[in-house]
Amino acid sequence: MPKNAAESSLVGEEYEVEVGPVAHGGHCIARTAEGRVLFVRHALPGERIVARVTEGDETSRFLRADAVTVLDPSKDRIEAPCPYAGPGKCGGCDWQHAKPGAQRRLKGEVVAEQLRRLAGLTPEEAGWDGTVVPAEGDKVPAGEVPAWRTRVQYAVDADGRAGLRKHRSHEVQPIDRCLIAAPGVSELGVENRDWPGMDSVEAIAATGSQDRQVVLTPRPGARLPLVELDKPVSVLRVDEKDGGVHRVHGRAFVRERADDRTYRVGNGGFWQVHPKAADTLVRAVMQGLLPRKGDTALDLYCGAGLFAGALADRVGEAGAVLGIESGKRAVEDARHNLRDFDRVRVEQGKVEQVLPRTGITEVDIIVLDPPRAGAGKQTAHHLASLGARRIAYVACDPAALARDIAYFAEKGYRVRTLRAFDLFPMTHHVECVAILEPAEKGL
Repeated sequence: MPKNAAESSLVGEEYEVEVGPVAHGGHCIARTAEGRVLFVRHALPGERIVARVTEGDETSRFLRADAVTVLDPSKDRIEAPCPYAGPGKCGGCDWQHAKPGAQRRLKGEVVAEQLRRLAGLTPEEAGWDGTVVPAEGDKVPAGEVPAWRTRVQYAVDADGRAGLRKHRSHEVQPIDRCLIAAPGVSELGVENRDWPGMDSVEAIAATGSQDRQVVLTPRPGARLPLVELDKPVSVLRVDEKDGGVHRVHGRAFVRERADDRTYRVGNGGFWQVHPKAADTLVRAVMQGLLPRKGDTALDLYCGAGLFAGALADRVGEAGAVLGIESGKRAVEDARHNLRDFDRVRVEQGKVEQVLPRTGITEVDIIVLDPPRAGAGKQTAHHLASLGARRIAYVACDPAALARDIAYFAEKGYRVRTLRAFDLFPMTHHVECVAILEPAEKGL
């Protein structure tokens, strides 16, 4: 038995394996002849490959690996359109080597597996047909890449070159262009200039307006460079001491457009990165909830108020909407964006802390869009106690969604319908909207 980790490391070892099913996280599962489990990137189910270990040792429960040679390719394999996609390169895209339709099938298989494993549901039991729907305009031929990402966070290497992180690494892959970046981001030309002293540069191209923004995060002690980009742009900086975001010049916010409303999003705050995502998700949520005039509604983890605005429009003056959001600037934006609605209130704080303090004991409809970790057992149980007619759960992580569905089920809520959307092409990410209702009141 090796005496230390260095001696037991299997990094660099190669195994010829047959690739098994897709797994959550952008890789597939394989087993070596000795029975070791490999999580392999750049592979596809059914292929015969040579896998090179990138992480793990003889004591590891599983090993991480890259497919470095494809001996028997899948019919779904194509040559990756991006020159920075592949073993040891950029870690941003997981499925550049798969046809677009195959990417969506793989994502659907992941969602189905998480539902089965964590919620005990088949797709049929979740009211889902098993398909992952592409965003409008994203149906492109194999070998082409939709340019969809309206917010790109570039890392900066020691020489001041902008790039993207390698998979599970702090190492930077310098690039001259990101194929999935939206035209408004590419036009800023971040990759074509030096960023001395910067740790990261985030480029933002708003949807529905010409607003462009760059958020600079300096290394400790570094001075901000003179920003001369290819387009008019506002500039913000992240303060190294307090982590706050401060305006350098231009607006401190960008204007986004969704559901026929304009939303202010300040200081590089959260907004859906696909240009069609906000409208797609609002449509799915409203079709699932079917708000009625006079309804009382909750919008939890409400951000800049996207769903709260849509709800307020539909419940009318006789209805009421409460939004809860932890981010201070996001709350300021939400209150600004929803200022025309007298019956909308936005509270700041964590949902699990603020909601009990409101004294609310019943509500008609709920929408929640929690962070990747999900809402959790405490919040799911509390929401179930409010007796909502329907609950819309927007999820960016199918595992968290499935766990929370199980928590809701413990308190009598079942999944009425589920829809899955491919709002992150070329990556393993998938967005889901689940509509829940009381089991005994199924329509």
